[in-house]
Amino acid sequence: MRVGRPMTNIRNFGFVFLLGIVSSLYAQKPSVYYPSAKNWEHKAPSFFNLDTAKLNDAIRFAQSTESSLPKNLWLSQAMQYGKEPFSDPIGPMADRGPAAGLVIYKGYIVAEWGNPSSVEMTHSVTKSILSSVVGLAYDKGLISSLDDKVYTYLPPVEVANTEGIQASQNPIAKTSFIYPFETEHNRKISWEHLLRQTSDWEGVLWGKPDWADRPSDKIAEWTTRKRFEPGTVYKYNDTRVNALALATTLVWRKALPEVLRENLMNPIGASNTWAWTGYKNAWIVMDGKMVQSVSGGGHFGGGMFINAYDMARLGLLTLRKGNWNGKQILSEDWIKKSMTPGTANPGYGFMNYFLNTDRKLYPSAPATAYAHIGNGTNAIYVDSENDIVLVARWIEDKSLDGLIQRVLGALPGRK
Repeated sequence: MRVGRPMTNIRNFGFVFLLGIVSSLYAQKPSVYYPSAKNWEHKAPSFFNLDTAKLNDAIRFAQSTESSLPKNLWLSQAMQYGKEPFSDPIGPMADRGPAAGLVIYKGYIVAEWGNPSSVEMTHSVTKSILSSVVGLAYDKGLISSLDDKVYTYLPPVEVANTEGIQASQNPIAKTSFIYPFETEHNRKISWEHLLRQTSDWEGVLWGKPDWADRPSDKIAEWTTRKRFEPGTVYKYNDTRVNALALATTLVWRKALPEVLRENLMNPIGASNTWAWTGYKNAWIVMDGKMVQSVSGGGHFGGGMFINAYDMARLGLLTLRKGNWNGKQILSEDWIKKSMTPGTANPGYGFMNYFLNTDRKLYPSAPATAYAHIGNGTNAIYVDSENDIVLVARWIEDKSLDGLIQRVLGALPGRK
């Protein structure tokens, strides 16, 4: 027995020693950084062996390729969409500031320019926010399957302002309700179709006909053409996006900004300065309360007003596959679905995930990269291969690849 005891002690000592080494290595393993609500840590580019001179060149490039459209966004909107029928804005708008942006590397701010704190319209980046709110509903089980037909989820919609009632309604059989998905065609539309902008939804919502948004040059066919089967043809269309926003509001049975704040923006430490707005006539009565159905972009005004820091937090959330500091805000499954190319448009996932499929969108970036893009151009570039989130505001769209090329060129080992 006396001979065996020292052997047992040696074994125990060896186990404890090995455990100590493993624990020490684990303790030294660098953790993934997430900014707190009140502080987003900056790191000098040299901390990560980034090329400071090349990053500064990227910043100069972003500033030199600022959008040539006026800072007065009412005028800018008229210049871009004024020839479209029913194009007048019916949601809030505001003047913009100069070009601004951020470069996030490994979660830290390594570069910024302009005034990233300025709260400004982000246009169709709002669509990525809307699709995230749909994702929250899906993860929560409020939407059982994305293949389900949308109309099966919806109650009658009581409009609080009759300007929103469809113009084609029978004036003899007036009703305070609208049924946005009750035509023969619209009853075929699933959540997936709306998220991928392949629904070809038909109708008038908040005074904006679907055919009036980026109309074809065949004027005679605006109201008479045969509808495409849902899922077969991609068409970027804000009226249809707003139909999704209304449907999602009815599924949550509460205002979407409230859903967003409680379930996403607060958990990721976003500021309290953002505002998600709708149209002046987009009010419904739900459960005895007046609720605004917000818009999914700024095509007719409205949408998300937000600063670049909060945009970067949203980008970092999608980069980290919906996880924020150990809490799964959006499921990995949802992020994967959002990044999956559609059959009708391989360069588009769920709105507004613009994919770099075959490196067609951004030749300088990896094929796995994507961007949340809005008019202006406002963009959140997300690159998991290089652990980068890049926010660029008010840059010429054609210059985005050049900016990405310069930022990626500053990474260690790049020539």
